[in-house]
Amino acid sequence: MSNSNQDFLCDVKKVFFDVKGDDKGRLVFFQNGNNLSFDIKRVFFIYNTKDCISRGHHAHYKTKQLLVATSGCVQINCEWKGRKESFVLSRPDMGLIIEGMVWHTMDNFSSDCVLMVLADSYYDEADYVRDYNEFLRVSGQ
Repeated sequence: MSNSNQDFLCDVKKVFFDVKGDDKGRLVFFQNGNNLSFDIKRVFFIYNTKDCISRGHHAHYKTKQLLVATSGCVQINCEWKGRKESFVLSRPDMGLIIEGMVWHTMDNFSSDCVLMVLADSYYDEADYVRDYNEFLRVSGQ
């Protein structure tokens, strides 16, 4: 892989989704080509995480992900293109899209947090950068 961050897609953006519902309850949906900018290949959930645990600690070469706290709240810390920013996910109608070469960690999980992650790729260990110094080198930071 090249060592210039210009070769990698890397972006982070907060997104909000339309809520449908009435007095019976609420519904948020994700639909390829409608309110989701990528096709879903993988879905996973992180839950039952102790509040003192930090997860993530990696970046991806290519993978795009949408993170949504379907219950509870969690702090997502991101570093990309020389920027560092933290986001709190605490609503099921709000998500965070992380695209490519973004170092991210998840911290401060509430006891009821369920973090759903939708990804545009199947699991591939070769897509992960798990060493922070390697991330800095590869991303050109």
